[in-house]
Amino acid sequence: MSLAPALRPPRQTPAAIAAYKTILRDALDRRPSGMRKRLAEALGKNRSFVSQIANPAYPTPIPPGHIDAILDICHFSPTERASFLAAYASAHPRRAAASEGPPVRTRPLALRVPDLGDEAKNREFDRLVQDLVIRLARLAEPPA
Repeated sequence: MSLAPALRPPRQTPAAIAAYKTILRDALDRRPSGMRKRLAEALGKNRSFVSQIANPAYPTPIPPGHIDAILDICHFSPTERASFLAAYASAHPRRAAASEGPPVRTRPLALRVPDLGDEAKNREFDRLVQDLVIRLARLAEPPA
């Protein structure tokens, strides 16, 4: 039994995904060399993950939960931000519709945390703090 054409979910075309990945790649290429590492740490991933999500040749979509962090870390210009979000919405219309609404205002917060004496432990600690902050920020989102 097939779904009627109107009930089928919209297809994610590789070209539509490549469009927003191209914008991300170009923005990363114009940033300092440590930007990919910084983004990877913020996402709790490794640098190869960032290279994959910024490579238009890979049709794997960027998870919607990473979009805010990408926009925050990469400091897109207003034009880049609008282009990226429009391309993302075009590639993933249902995801974009679910996330519509006014953006949550953010503010910087500096923390002094212990140095655990081990780079891997420090990265894990930082990732856990980042995850906690993201989860806490969801409390500020308006109810769906």
